[in-house]
Amino acid sequence: MTIKTFVFSPFMENTYVAYDETKECIIIDPGCVTESEQKALQQFIADNQLSVKHLINTHLHLDHAFGNLFVERTYGVLAKAHKADEFLLQQIRSQAEMFGMVYNEQPELKEYLTEEDAVSFGNVTLTSIHVPGHSPGSLCFYDASSSVLFAGDVLFQGSIGRTDLPKGNYEQLIDGITDKLLVLPEETTVYCGHGPTTTIGYEKANNPYL
Repeated sequence: MTIKTFVFSPFMENTYVAYDETKECIIIDPGCVTESEQKALQQFIADNQLSVKHLINTHLHLDHAFGNLFVERTYGVLAKAHKADEFLLQQIRSQAEMFGMVYNEQPELKEYLTEEDAVSFGNVTLTSIHVPGHSPGSLCFYDASSSVLFAGDVLFQGSIGRTDLPKGNYEQLIDGITDKLLVLPEETTVYCGHGPTTTIGYEKANNPYL
């Protein structure tokens, strides 16, 4: 599996395009909010002759869902995320205004994912892991064959997701990371929602929250 990382919006959010030799791909957390960011994503997909099979969100805070409508309309795929985060889409316009941003449309969640659901493209299968706490519907996506975890804002290099946002829960987040993520192989590469990649082994040894 090959993974391309884009850093989009003033929130410096990581958007991922993952694909393999079949040229089928998946878009994870499209945070593209400007026309230039949308064009960058579209150009990469065109240049590599990729076929977009799925759009998935680790969670639905505005910085991770800005580009949902663009991806849906451009590639004819439906956004998939956990139902527990659906309420966040109803707040996306007001939340954007709080940060001095204009976002006039209202994304909708078209399909639901929950614990252990599988999303496949090419020869890759990602399995969803429900780790609430940063948001009630936060999902991580794990590919055992490649030892890769897309963690969203659940786990960062040396940190964890903030829990002071609506319906956040610190104890729930720590328990979920401990019980569901730290049990993965230590060599697992963690692709975070913001910032650099890390590994499960590094976080077990160095993360002060864990």
